[in-house]
Amino acid sequence: MPDRQQLTELQISVLRLLWEQGELTVAQIWEQLYADRKLAQTTVATIVARLQRRRILARRTRDRQFVYRALVTEADVQHSMVSELTERLFAGDVTALVSHLVSARDMTPGDLARVRKILQAARPKTGDNA
Repeated sequence: MPDRQQLTELQISVLRLLWEQGELTVAQIWEQLYADRKLAQTTVATIVARLQRRRILARRTRDRQFVYRALVTEADVQHSMVSELTERLFAGDVTALVSHLVSARDMTPGDLARVRKILQAARPKTGDNA
């Protein structure tokens, strides 16, 4: 995935389906999105085509239909979008982003405990030059 490429909520929804299920046709993606979004199948086809042009999806032919798969991982997308968010809202200051997240009102004591464990695991070992 090209660095810092933003995706819409709908594009991420399409990718999530593909990450979970591997390969799908436009019709299969549309069927799974329709209950929540009431989109026209042509709208889904347009989104899928745009993602393919951006090299986020690949397609192959199966039974005279195009079947799509993700070329990027969920981690790739998370990294790209969080990097963009950090750059735009926090001037690239990762510490400011983390500070904001930790001080957020919707963080539960359980969330804070998990963050502490993550930070403990990330600490350099004694004797490291970090």
